Amino acid sequence: MSEELIRLSDVHVSFTGRGKEEKKVLEGVNLTVGRGEIVGLAGESGSGKSTIAKAILGMVPVRSGEIFKNTVDPQMVFQDPYSALNPAKTVGWILEEPLRMTRVPAAERKALVISMLKEVGLGEEYLMRRPDELSGGQRQRVCIGAALMKAPELLIADEPVSALDVTVQTQVLSLMRSLHEKRGLAILFISHDLRTMYHFCDRILILHNGRIVEEGAPETLYRDPKDEYTKLLLRSAGIQ
Repeated sequence: MSEELIRLSDVHVSFTGRGKEEKKVLEGVNLTVGRGEIVGLAGESGSGKSTIAKAILGMVPVRSGEIFKNTVDPQMVFQDPYSALNPAKTVGWILEEPLRMTRVPAAERKALVISMLKEVGLGEEYLMRRPDELSGGQRQRVCIGAALMKAPELLIADEPVSALDVTVQTQVLSLMRSLHEKRGLAILFISHDLRTMYHFCDRILILHNGRIVEEGAPETLYRDPKDEYTKLLLRSAGIQ
């Protein structure tokens, strides 16, 4: 395996409900993402997939266990590109904001933004447009571009194409694959779509009730699953 960028070791996360009862969300999760690797994280809604992403980013506290990061500032692409973008700001402003936060000189920022627009398949003419003037696929391209402005080594993509129609899904996944190859970008790809993950991911982990129940290369996992929950997911997707 390539050098680890992220490693979760026996990670537990719990939330406290209104009645102050403890709800266990993650129970002993072990997960790694190597440099330049695309790792899929699959499971039904409520299984804890997004909680893993938020734990890696420090957005939720870990009750016990360890999260080791051999990378700086991993970035996230969310499911709904419209809600992730500030509707009052232009595309140029949105892409430039990460550069302002890292104190990149003003004289350099516009050229970097234009270069990123081209890299995600948009042109300079999008600089002054606002999110409501874009299609869903264009918004997601802007979100991906904004996530890449700080040149992260790891991108966490949480259901990044599920809100898009099938044709646009294919285009956005092709863009992400291209960025992966061009930049050596590692991706933690969170999804419930096992068909998409088969063609996109190097390795897939199956999450059930806050636990990783199985993992492996797609061709092995899909051909010869060991866990009953994995078999259920594959049958539900029409794969077995």
